[in-house]
Amino acid sequence: MISFAQSTGLTSSAPQDRYLWTDAFAAFNYTYLYAYTKRSVFRDLAVLLVDAVHRVLGKHRGDDGRSGWISGLSEEEAREHPTIGGLRIGKRLPERRPDEPYDPLFEWERDGQYYHYLTKWMLALCRVFQATGDIKYLRWGLELAKTAHRAFVYSSPIDKRKHIYWKMSIDLTRPLVFSEGLHDALDGLSTYLELHSIAKEGSSELPSLRSEIHDLYEMCRDKDWSCWVTEDPLGIGELLCAAYRLARARTDILDPSTIMNTALEAAHVSLRAFLPRDIIYRPAGSRLAFRELGLVIGLRAAEKLEGLIQEVSELRQAVRCVLRFKTLADRILEFWLKEENRRTLTWLEHCNINAVMLATSLIPDGYLGPT
Repeated sequence: MISFAQSTGLTSSAPQDRYLWTDAFAAFNYTYLYAYTKRSVFRDLAVLLVDAVHRVLGKHRGDDGRSGWISGLSEEEAREHPTIGGLRIGKRLPERRPDEPYDPLFEWERDGQYYHYLTKWMLALCRVFQATGDIKYLRWGLELAKTAHRAFVYSSPIDKRKHIYWKMSIDLTRPLVFSEGLHDALDGLSTYLELHSIAKEGSSELPSLRSEIHDLYEMCRDKDWSCWVTEDPLGIGELLCAAYRLARARTDILDPSTIMNTALEAAHVSLRAFLPRDIIYRPAGSRLAFRELGLVIGLRAAEKLEGLIQEVSELRQAVRCVLRFKTLADRILEFWLKEENRRTLTWLEHCNINAVMLATSLIPDGYLGPT
């Protein structure tokens, strides 16, 4: 994590290399390292990182004719509310213009805003609040949640239900990808509930997420486990992390146990589908480390979850089914901790996200939250 700070321009004269998902997990790691070591350098790195992300990803790219904060606020106002316009992904190419045709492959390289990246930054800001005690970070996380929800969540005239756009434009005025992320509603619900739980202890003047939580709960509660099944190891990990965060949330709004059980069932079926593909036996050059490491983090969350739900037999059984696969986490970690496996092109092409996710898989409590 020290090397990451240097190579991405956080503590060096190197160009700022900011990418919202990677930076969120870096913030989780720095805040945990501060809590564990009591060394202020890690808290200071978390604060530096937040400022850098807001200054870079909270502003227009500069190569599309626009400048300034994407919220449209003045410099002084934006420093007070840096997340109120959302945050760019940090992709290498400008977003698709309104007159450009949609190319599903090329779109992966283009900038914009992702809902599931914004939720990660909400949690990152929450962790920085917990590390520093400065309530502005929690407020920024709540303001980001309200902005993201307002922009991404919409009511479909076809089925009369609410959905979440996969990707929005940088200024949040138009959807770039209309399809819905597989786990976005679940991710949002678990994130909002954690923010709500912590905000209750913060200040009565903080923004409320009650109506937003209700929206996402309605989107999740009637889901069948088959709706969330995935063969993506990172997606499986996120299912397990969401279930754990739902269990941790001290909520006075709803009972999340049914949704937790559905997520755990989906994760179990997904794990059974994932293993026959023999991914863990493939050479490093044909594997994506950060996606596998996301599964490691999720399995660590499942281990922690087991201790939280002893009184609910249905959930306990679902967790035990998942934990039959927990040795998979050790095998994946052992593989990526070998230096020769980190010399391949697939590792080096995604070096920052791989390194940060490897660190998180070793110290997952920064992401999952203090026990």
